[in-house]
Amino acid sequence: MIVATLRVALRCLLVSLVLVRSSQAHIASNSFLSLKISGSSVTGVVELSIRDAELAVGVDANEDNRITWGELRAAQPAIDRYVNEHLAISAQGAACPLTIKPLQVNQRVDGNYVWLPVTSECPNAIRTLGLRYSFLAGIDPSHRGLLTLEEDGTVQTGVLQPASSLTSFNVLSPSRAREFREYFQAGVSHILGGIDHLLFLFSLLLPAVLLRHQHRWEPVVKPGPAFKNIVKVVTAFTLAHSITLSLAAFNVVRLPSRLTESIIAASIVIAALNNIFPVVTESRARIAFAFGLLHGFGFASVLADMGLPQGARVLSLLGFNLGIEAGQLAVVTCVMPLIYALRYASFYRRAVLPWASAVIAAVAMVWLVQRAIIAPA
Repeated sequence: MIVATLRVALRCLLVSLVLVRSSQAHIASNSFLSLKISGSSVTGVVELSIRDAELAVGVDANEDNRITWGELRAAQPAIDRYVNEHLAISAQGAACPLTIKPLQVNQRVDGNYVWLPVTSECPNAIRTLGLRYSFLAGIDPSHRGLLTLEEDGTVQTGVLQPASSLTSFNVLSPSRAREFREYFQAGVSHILGGIDHLLFLFSLLLPAVLLRHQHRWEPVVKPGPAFKNIVKVVTAFTLAHSITLSLAAFNVVRLPSRLTESIIAASIVIAALNNIFPVVTESRARIAFAFGLLHGFGFASVLADMGLPQGARVLSLLGFNLGIEAGQLAVVTCVMPLIYALRYASFYRRAVLPWASAVIAAVAMVWLVQRAIIAPA
C-alpha cells in the first residue's frame, strides 16, 4: 500500500513538473510604464521583465540560462533599440523622441525586471498623449503593458495591448468610462490568466457534483444540490476576496507579496488534498471563504502594480472586481455542465477527481517551494 502510494505521488510530481514548466511559459507577462507629464516633457520609467527581454532580444549571451548583470549591460543597446521600435510617444499627433538612460534592475514578486529611466520632449505642451505600444507582439499574445500616467497630481491608468493602433489619453479630462472598462478587462484577464487562482477554483468545483456518503463519493441525483453547492462556494469566495481586495486597495491592510503568494499556493494544496482525503465535505464554502480572503490579497497585488487613479478609485476597484467575477463565472459556466454530465461515471469519482486533485496539489506544492524558499530569478 505504501509503495503504491509512493508510486502515485512520484507520478503526480513528474506530471506537475511538466505542467509547471508549461503553465509558467503561458502566464500572462506584464511590463510597467510609469510616466509623468510636465508641460511638454515626459519623464518616467519603463520596466520589462528580464525573461521577456530575453524573448525579445536575447540577452543570455552564453546561453547558460542564467542572465548576469554583465550580460544585461552588454545587451542595453539592443534593449534600447527594441523599446524605441515598440514604444512611440506623441502629443497632439506630433512625435516625441524617446531617450533611454542606463538600465538598472528592479525586483518584483514574479522575478527581476529591467528598469529603464526614460525622457521624452514634445514640440508643444501636452494636451493629448498618444502611445503606440507593441512589446512582445507576435511573441506572447497574453502580454500587456500596465500604465500609470500622472499630470499635475492627476493620475490616470491604462492597460496597453500589443497592437499597431494608437492609444490616446486626454491629459486635461481623463475618461472614467475607459478606466472602468480597462480595469474590468484587467480583472477578466487576471482570473483567466492566473493559473493558481484557476486551480484553486477547479479544486472546489470537482466535488461539487458529488455527495459524501458512508466514506464514499456518490453523484447528486438532481441538479439542485449541485447548483446549491457551487453557488455557496462561488459566493463565499467572491465575498471573501472582495473584502481583502478592497482593504488592500485602500491600504487599510496589506501583506507582503511573497507571503501572500506562498499562502495562496498552500491553499491550493489543502483544497486539492481535501478532495482525496475528505475532511471538510459539506462546508466547502467555508474553505472557499477562508482562503478567498488570502486570494484577495493576491488580486490586490495586480491593482498595486496598476495603481488606482485619484478621483475614480471606487469605480476602478469596482470594475476590476466585476471583471474577476465575470472571468470566474465564465470558468464555472464552462466546467459545471461537463462535470455534471460525468458525475455518474465511475471513472469520474475514482479517477478524474482523485488524480486531477493529486496533480493540482503537486503543482501547487512545487509553487509553494518556489515562492516560499527559492528567490525569484
